[in-house]
Amino acid sequence: MKKIERIFAVIGLLAMVAVAINAVQKPEESPVAKTENTAESSDDRLVNDYNVYALPIPDGLNFVGEPVPINNPDIKERIDRELLVNTYWQSNALLLMKRAHKYFPIIEPILAAEGVPDDFKYLAVIESGLTQAVSPARATGFWQILKGTGKEYGLEVNDNVDERYHIEKSTRVACEYLKKAKNRFGSWTAAAAAYNAGPAGISRRMKAQNVDDYYDLLLNEETGRYVFRIIALKEIMNNPKKYGFNYTSTDLYNPIPTYKVAVDTAVTDFVKFAERFGINYKVLKIHNPWLREAHLNNGSRKQYFIDIPKEGHYSIGQ
Repeated sequence: MKKIERIFAVIGLLAMVAVAINAVQKPEESPVAKTENTAESSDDRLVNDYNVYALPIPDGLNFVGEPVPINNPDIKERIDRELLVNTYWQSNALLLMKRAHKYFPIIEPILAAEGVPDDFKYLAVIESGLTQAVSPARATGFWQILKGTGKEYGLEVNDNVDERYHIEKSTRVACEYLKKAKNRFGSWTAAAAAYNAGPAGISRRMKAQNVDDYYDLLLNEETGRYVFRIIALKEIMNNPKKYGFNYTSTDLYNPIPTYKVAVDTAVTDFVKFAERFGINYKVLKIHNPWLREAHLNNGSRKQYFIDIPKEGHYSIGQ
C-alpha cells in the first residue's frame, strides 16, 4: 500500500514540474487552437453585425386618421405581430418600397380625385405586392378584383381584354367599392376590412356579435390580420430607416413615361403593332397587361388607349 502511495506521489511531483515548465516556456499555439480562436472571432462579429430586436409600438398609430386602440392588449399583440413579420421579411419589404416608388405616382392621384384617402394605397400593397397577381380564387391585378365584381363595376373582362390588369381603371373600381363600403359602415377601417371579407360578411359578423367596430370583431385569420397588415406596411414604408432599411434613390424602381395611342379597330398582330413604335411585344405587354392575347378582335370598334413607352427607355435588340 505504501509502495502505491509513493508511486502516486512521484507522478504528482512530475505533473507539477510539467506545469511549471509550461508556464515558463509556453509552446507555439497549435493550428487547431488558431482555428478555434478564429471561429470565436467570427461568432463575435456575427453577434455585433446582426441583431434581431423587439420593436416598440409607435404612438399614434392610425388608419386614415382613425386611431388604433393600442391600449387594448389584443390589439397591441396583433399590430406587434405584423410589424415584426413585415420588418424581418426584409427582402419582401424592400421590394415593396422599390415598387412603390414606381407605382404610387399612378395610384395616388386617382385616390385623391376619387375622394378616397391616400392610406388606401397600402391596401394595394398587401393585396398584390404591387404586382399583377392572380389569387387561387382568380382575383386579379393590383387590387385583386374578382371577375364578377369587375364586370359589375364596368370593367371589360374576356379572353381578349381584361381590364382588371389595367392599373388606372382597376384603381377607380377599387375606389368605388371602398366608398360604398364607407357609406354603409361609416368607417374607413371597416371599409378596408369589407374589401377583404365583403360588405355582407362584415355586416353579418357585426350583427351576430352586436358590435359596430372592426377592432371589436372576432374574425377569421385572414380578415383579422388584414387591416393590421395595412397599418404595419404604412408605418414601415413611411419610416424605412427606423426599421433598418437602407437605400438611395438610385436603388428604387422608376416610372417609365409613356404616351397613349388610340385604337378603334381590330389589331390582327400586336407583334407587328409594337414594332411600328420601335418596341417589341414583351415591352408592349409590360405596359399594357390588360391586353390578354396577341391580337384584338374589337368587333364593336370600341376605342382603346394603348400605352407606348417614350423613346430611349428600352434598348430593343441590343
